[in-house]
Amino acid sequence: MDIRSVLNCATLDLKRHGSGTPRLDAEVLLSHFLKTDRLNLYAHSEKMLTEEELHQFNGWVARRRAGEPVAYIIGQKEFWSLSFEVSREVLIPRPETEILVEAILREYSTRDCKHLVILEIGTGSGAISVALASELKNARIVATDISQGALLVAIKNARENGVDPQISFRRGSLFEPVSEKFDIIVSNPPYISEDEFESLPPGVREFEPRSALVAGLKGTEFHRDIMNQGVFYLKERGRLFLEMGAEHKGRIVEILEDLSLYDDIAFIPDYAGVERAFTARRKERIIDG
Repeated sequence: MDIRSVLNCATLDLKRHGSGTPRLDAEVLLSHFLKTDRLNLYAHSEKMLTEEELHQFNGWVARRRAGEPVAYIIGQKEFWSLSFEVSREVLIPRPETEILVEAILREYSTRDCKHLVILEIGTGSGAISVALASELKNARIVATDISQGALLVAIKNARENGVDPQISFRRGSLFEPVSEKFDIIVSNPPYISEDEFESLPPGVREFEPRSALVAGLKGTEFHRDIMNQGVFYLKERGRLFLEMGAEHKGRIVEILEDLSLYDDIAFIPDYAGVERAFTARRKERIIDG
């Protein structure tokens, strides 16, 4: 069967089984399977696949038909125009998370960042830390995760993108692996409530790591912990940058007001205009304890 026919068959198959982007899925899967790009699929659409290749590719289509995300099937996802290995040990990087990187660069990229020290909590694939290291060449970054499997993926991604000398990866929950103070604490923490988890799309609920998604009954438990403990790990006037759920602004404001540890608070919209992250500055007169 030639490439054109394989694409058409895969597209129809995926469409029948509910894919919202069947043609795109088929193109991405086949281009990665053949180690080429989507343009070349059409430039060489008459090329024949062997029976063995067709059998193996149909296995990929079957996985997608069952709801597995394309990124896990091909083992790769782009973030910040960089390529990241992904596996089911890590959450698939989302485009909206790039707003955290953008916000930090707006705040710090024009300054002398020679001694800038950053902590990322829950690094997963390492996407945020690697993206920041690629832009802030003199920054030093500590990236933590509770999952050893996730850290192994993140370490490989840092190495493949040439920024591993800038990043120290450590295993542990929240602030357990650190003792120093930082200019920036950044995190895309779990922010799905227990109830919300059950309504997630099957491709997310059944394949992505639950521990990277769910944050208790309200979905803001990790945010409170990071804000409450983080003040003791931030330098004076250091900043938090945290992603949050689309409906969580009110809860975040309540937590910030209750703790009264931060000022200069700003909410950051995603590309659709939805406030999906916030930044807050450590107040000057905090008694460390």
